[in-house]
Amino acid sequence: MASRTPSAPSPASAPARGDRPEPAVRPRRRLSVDERREQLIAVALELFSHRPPEEVSIDDIAAAAGASRPLVYHYFPGKQAIYEESLRRAGRELSARFEEPAEGPLSARLYRVMGRYLDFVQSHGPGFAALLRGGSVTASTNTSAVIDEVRKAAHDQILGHLALPSPSPGLRLTVRAWIANAEITSLEWLADRSVPLEELQLHLVQEFVAALTLTAAREPALAAELAGFFADERPDGPTGRLVRDLAGLLAVPGLADALTGLAAEPGPNPGPNPGPGPDPGPADDTRSEAG
Repeated sequence: MASRTPSAPSPASAPARGDRPEPAVRPRRRLSVDERREQLIAVALELFSHRPPEEVSIDDIAAAAGASRPLVYHYFPGKQAIYEESLRRAGRELSARFEEPAEGPLSARLYRVMGRYLDFVQSHGPGFAALLRGGSVTASTNTSAVIDEVRKAAHDQILGHLALPSPSPGLRLTVRAWIANAEITSLEWLADRSVPLEELQLHLVQEFVAALTLTAAREPALAAELAGFFADERPDGPTGRLVRDLAGLLAVPGLADALTGLAAEPGPNPGPNPGPGPDPGPADDTRSEAG
């Protein structure tokens, strides 16, 4: 019986090599109302993070989101509204970066917090710089309120790390002043970045320790608590390095003697220097005669 030769497949049953059918294109999922709004906010925040807000247009936001200009206006009445919403999102993120478990030395905790803070500043620099410097045309009562909320969150978190039952007005003022200084310093750093980021991070933490110590010198109750803070610190931590730097100053010729003289108890207060007083004028030689 003759063997049968297999027949070649017909053109209809097998595609030619190199002529494979293209995979079916999956239809693009339509975003829900909430998803589209969130997408626009995220895209806008990314643009505002890298360019001053006045340089970002609705067209820029629409193009980055792959949407049309009318669609952006469907969700937001204008650029100011989407900027404020983006800022709220960024404010919540920045506030969260101040959260830190209350474990370990205080300065080590603050060092980690400032690392996250400076990372945020570096990533969102131009938009926040324009606002915080007061030079942004998009600044408003709403945007200022967002920044104030961030400052309040930072203030409350730091006081929480100090864990004092009743922080004094002087201590609260010290914390607020340090937060303002951290803002100004980090924004100035954005302008030239001449200082390594880790160095700035350490510098800001050490400034807080120094400010806290100065406040304790005026407040006996805080001074008693400060002993516990220093006892928990480590030689290789920010506070230990600060103490060594300050101790090194005493080796500067003449500085130790000058500081010792300033630390001496002052004598009785002689009162204000009266100065030379008014010119008495020429002496009067006229004398009354005895009667």
